[in-house]
Amino acid sequence: MTQTHAIDDAVRRYRPDCIFCRMDDPSVNRILEQSDNFYVRYDNFPATDGHVEIVPKRHVVSFFELAPGEVAEAYQLMSDVRSTLTAIHDPQGFTIGINDGRAAGRTIDHLHIHLVPRYDGDVTDPRGGIRRALPNGDPALWTDSSLTEFDRRGHVPIRPPT
Repeated sequence: MTQTHAIDDAVRRYRPDCIFCRMDDPSVNRILEQSDNFYVRYDNFPATDGHVEIVPKRHVVSFFELAPGEVAEAYQLMSDVRSTLTAIHDPQGFTIGINDGRAAGRTIDHLHIHLVPRYDGDVTDPRGGIRRALPNGDPALWTDSSLTEFDRRGHVPIRPPT
């Protein structure tokens, strides 16, 4: 490994200005569980009771930077913490989300996977789930007639908001 690569690798691993790199700082991170390469923290601004984030211990910006083994490890930890959250909070469902990129809503440039316990009645109409964050995401606007407008590949065309 060249000197440049060693420095770049060290910078990628820890950034003192990054809240998620400061894993051991209890003023910003309340840790629930961890594995070798990831930790689970309670969200500082939870959407629901039990809202947590699965975070890589090394500084990684995008989900697509993870190696296949890291993806498997993150999934296993998420599955384990789901059991923990179910025992503590008794949710009726979960929303799992990654805002990968600024256009997708990422506000902290360190990968974090949201695991949000969901409860019957926590929103008036849960249909569509994460689609509500996008144009064309309001289920009240979905009609059976829209299903007849398939393109040649069999997809419903997406119309930009008017």
